[in-house]
Amino acid sequence: MDEPQDTPDYQLADLQVITTTEEIRAGFHPLRSTVLDLLMERAATVAELAAAVKRPKSTVAHHVKVLLQAGLLQVVRTRKVRAIDERWYGRTARTYQVGRISAEQLTLIGNYLADAAAESAPAHAADDLRAVHRHARVPREHAEAFWERVLEVAAEFSRIPREGEETWAFVAGLYPAEHPVLPPPV
Repeated sequence: MDEPQDTPDYQLADLQVITTTEEIRAGFHPLRSTVLDLLMERAATVAELAAAVKRPKSTVAHHVKVLLQAGLLQVVRTRKVRAIDERWYGRTARTYQVGRISAEQLTLIGNYLADAAAESAPAHAADDLRAVHRHARVPREHAEAFWERVLEVAAEFSRIPREGEETWAFVAGLYPAEHPVLPPPV
């Protein structure tokens, strides 16, 4: 049996912490975020990306340029095609994590859980949604340690070889919530 191929098919860092406004604007734009997701499968040209997202090559080329300038994409290989260099693009990191940012920068970041809720509606309607929602009264340091483990699971999900007919989404969230608490035992 063949060894599974590394996903994606180019070298990239495991983690890149983003903190600049340029990185945040680039990575949190819906089309650019989709491009970054597609490049987890393999390196791709602008033409391939444009076909995948059903947008004009000029539009995708613009967004690729923004991602390159922000340091979230890299050229991973080239080939000469009739005096023109064809470029394949790849991510610079498997996982992008937002570091310490300002309150103004926070407004540039969408709510992933709200996005995932909307995206998951058809799966819910088809009874094909796997989800869990729990509340636990724990100290902040325990919540932060738990979140680190969740990030490890998300990284593992990103490393699964791309194959099959379906695309699956994984979302996780951890946040303080208003929720009833039992009184101390008597």
